[in-house]
This record gives sequence, C-alpha cells and structure tokens, in this order.
Amino acid sequence: MSIEKKFLKTKPVCKLKFQVSGGVFDHANSVSVAGDFNGWSKEDLPLKRGKDGSWSASIDLESNRDYQFRYVVDGNDWVNEPEADLFIHNGIGEENSVVSL
Repeated sequence: MSIEKKFLKTKPVCKLKFQVSGGVFDHANSVSVAGDFNGWSKEDLPLKRGKDGSWSASIDLESNRDYQFRYVVDGNDWVNEPEADLFIHNGIGEENSVVSL
C-alpha cells in the first residue's frame, strides 16, 4: 500500500495518489477511498484495478491540511493505510488513517 503526494507549484493543491495491493485487496471485487474530503462516501472515489492487480486512484486536495480516510473493500470492510502519516481514533472504537498535506 502506498500514498504518493505531488504538490503543485502554482496552486495550494496536492495531487494525492492512493495505491493498494496484496492481502484483502487481491481478492476484492471493488475498492474505494472514503474520507472527510468526500463526506465518507463509499462510492465517490473508486479505485481502478491495474493489469498488475493493484488498485489505484488519484484526487486533488487542498494543501496545508490533514485528511482522515480509510479504504473500503467490497463496500463493507474498512481498512487503514499502514503508511499513513498518523492515525486518529474515530469515536467508534477504531482508528482512521490520516494524510498530512
């Protein structure tokens, strides 16, 4: 799993790429990213499966902010990004991944 950040020089925006593979993702039928940047929607940011079997998607987000998120596998299983910048308790007994831009 990985998160790739590309900061734009002309705007306060970061192109954020999510890419996951292995484990639960190898047998998944769908993967998406839900976070505070999309109202925790399971549908708004679907990842696409590549020829190598990995899943990926990109989004432009405002820089100088922290964003909470989790991967959603097959619409039901919520998975954290182990390479997240930090983790924060989400109030329901679990933690959310956080990316700092």
